[in-house]
Amino acid sequence: MRFASLGSGSKGNATVVAAADTLLMIDCGFSLRETTRRLERLGLAPQQLDAILVTHEHSDHSAGVAALSRKYQIPVYLTHGTASTGRCDPSFELRHFNCDEDFSIGAIAVTAVAVPHDAVEPCQYRLSCGNATLGVLTDLGSITPHVIEHFRACHGLLLEFNHDMPMLMAGAYPPPLKRRVAGDWGHLNNEQSAQLLQCVDRAQLRHLVVAHISEKNNHRDLVERALLSALDSLDNVVFAEQGEGFSWLELPSGLGV
Repeated sequence: MRFASLGSGSKGNATVVAAADTLLMIDCGFSLRETTRRLERLGLAPQQLDAILVTHEHSDHSAGVAALSRKYQIPVYLTHGTASTGRCDPSFELRHFNCDEDFSIGAIAVTAVAVPHDAVEPCQYRLSCGNATLGVLTDLGSITPHVIEHFRACHGLLLEFNHDMPMLMAGAYPPPLKRRVAGDWGHLNNEQSAQLLQCVDRAQLRHLVVAHISEKNNHRDLVERALLSALDSLDNVVFAEQGEGFSWLELPSGLGV
């Protein structure tokens, strides 16, 4: 199994996961033209996609889903709550599920994990093929025992480090937006994400991707400082960029469980 990103941040998100003959995209917050351009950078074409998985209805994750699905006849998987918002209605085909449901798409086993975020029925995803497991965990405001349970044993983890709390509080966002971002249903700050890392099996973690970093309320140096409070080194850490995401990372199928 391998995975890559088209871009990560408040201006648009999309992650692709490939295993055997299956290719999935998690979220699509970019225009059809921009999505196609970014896929080409990874050596992919839209018509290769077997499915699009949606985490929630916010536009930086869903704005491009319907157009991509409709043009290339790609089924869209999403929770009943996300579907009820109508954001993805013009898609080619919608396939609904409940949070914490397990299902398979081709060679990839998927678990949709409920998370605390200010959307109708948001989820994040744990994906497996063979013994390799990938967690995609962004857009949540707090770390729950439920989240720890589902993401503690991943070989690859894409994890939100959205904001530095002092930067957010001192920044230009209006007070209601600051409260939303920092709240239990908003986004993870650097310290929260580092605390989650202390709860997972770090010896098993082959790739850690730092994702959904705020361009206004965070800085790489601050993220690295938080990471080093939980990790011995940054050797296996990759930063997902808004402009270019990150290139392919590999999780061999023979990894131990």
